[in-house]
Amino acid sequence: MAPLLKDELDIVIPTIRNLDFLEMWRPFFQPYHLIIIQDGDPSVTIKVPDGFDYEFYNRNDINRILGAKASCISYKDGACRSFGFMVSKKKYIFTIDDDCFVAKDPSGNEINALEQHIENLVTPSTPLFFNTLYDPFCDGADFVRGYPFSMREGLPTAVSHGLWLNIPDYDAPTQLVKPRERNTRYVDMVMTIPKGTLFPMCGMNLAFDRDLIGPAMYYGLMGEGQPIGRYDDMWAGWCMKVVCDHLGWGVKTGLPYIWHSKASNPFSNLKKEFKGIFWQEDMIPFFQTLKLPKDCNTSQKCYIELSKQVRAKLGKIDPYFNKLADAMVTWIEAWDELNPPSGAAAVAAEGLNGPAKKK
Repeated sequence: MAPLLKDELDIVIPTIRNLDFLEMWRPFFQPYHLIIIQDGDPSVTIKVPDGFDYEFYNRNDINRILGAKASCISYKDGACRSFGFMVSKKKYIFTIDDDCFVAKDPSGNEINALEQHIENLVTPSTPLFFNTLYDPFCDGADFVRGYPFSMREGLPTAVSHGLWLNIPDYDAPTQLVKPRERNTRYVDMVMTIPKGTLFPMCGMNLAFDRDLIGPAMYYGLMGEGQPIGRYDDMWAGWCMKVVCDHLGWGVKTGLPYIWHSKASNPFSNLKKEFKGIFWQEDMIPFFQTLKLPKDCNTSQKCYIELSKQVRAKLGKIDPYFNKLADAMVTWIEAWDELNPPSGAAAVAAEGLNGPAKKK
């Protein structure tokens, strides 16, 4: 069977190491185009297995293509994957970490995570009214008695959020308390996250409709030179969910599972997360009460408005949020330069100083 959406989807991978993990994913990923973002020292050589179609970008490439606007792309942090979202020209994005392997379902069958993400994205979401059989568009499910017929068409799905077996995505304090805990529960379920409900988005197994939500899928300023880390996907998730709720799009979570192979160092994580653990007690209420004006009718307009409110309300907590608000605006400016609405998109994608390296 021909790969689903082969010409409409890019796989974005941030990495600091050789991509040997792709061998396990070869049966599922090889037909697709990869965008690889090297995180860290650009002088280090990253080896990619033969047979994959890919573009490769390091920090020098990011600086060359974006110029002064490269300041919005994090350095020495997985948040650098945002650049891959920006330079892609496909409708859909799947992003995965390089310590995520192919998982197996309870019957021992290898899980094609990409196929499940695509199924999630091309079927509607139901954020306005909860269905107790979860995703009614999955095989073997439907709308239950009492579900309004006027809502059964659902809404477009913008994001598919997958989960993980083995190493759970815990914060540093939980890692320290439960160092040996592993997730062994496989729950055969996909559900739409209700409108008005935030969630902790994990970026290691994630797919989204770039045409819909791409401009709002910015992983913020993290890593070297920033006072916070490991909140890149959290920030993107909170911003994205507010925008989806405002524009009438859905977010699904659950299947597919991947096998998360490696636990990061909890002491190192605690240093990165320390400020965020305190700040999130203000950030989450901020997003829960945030309202966007009716004239914000695109992801870009929503995100610019978000930046203004971040500056006005979160900027009082720490100067970092003023810097982040500036970066949010820069991100949208760079996005629009590389993704103009006209047919000049291909020309602009060359960047300011020539084309990126392609393999």
